[in-house]
Amino acid sequence: MDNLRLAPAPGLPSGLVIPGADLVERYSHGTGPGGQGVNTSDSRVQLSLDLATCGVLDDTQRERLLRRLRTRLAGTVLTVVAAESRSQRQNRAMARERLAALLTQALAPPAPPRRASRPTRGSTERRLAEKRHRGETKRRRNRPETE
Repeated sequence: MDNLRLAPAPGLPSGLVIPGADLVERYSHGTGPGGQGVNTSDSRVQLSLDLATCGVLDDTQRERLLRRLRTRLAGTVLTVVAAESRSQRQNRAMARERLAALLTQALAPPAPPRRASRPTRGSTERRLAEKRHRGETKRRRNRPETE
């Protein structure tokens, strides 16, 4: 089986190559279009990667993946499925792309925390002026001015 290459991205400055031995591919009957071939060809592809035993991940990367992908994991195994195409070869390529995209996104470092900012003096003055104007309008509605 071929290696899975992750392109350089934030959190992966030099990219990452996952050996084919760490990937498990399973094939099964796909649903959907395909005529009589649907019942006979194994076009659906399940691609799995066990994050706990993957040797190319360091401890920080492994921890980040396990934390961020915890809703998609079965134990420590991440599985993606592709069954859109009638062709097993195209579904294999789609499954690899999905797995690479998931891993790249999950390995990205967290965004820096937001720093609270203060409103500008001009915006504060405009807000208060609008409040005064609105209050004046309402005050004039309530009681007619008596002379």
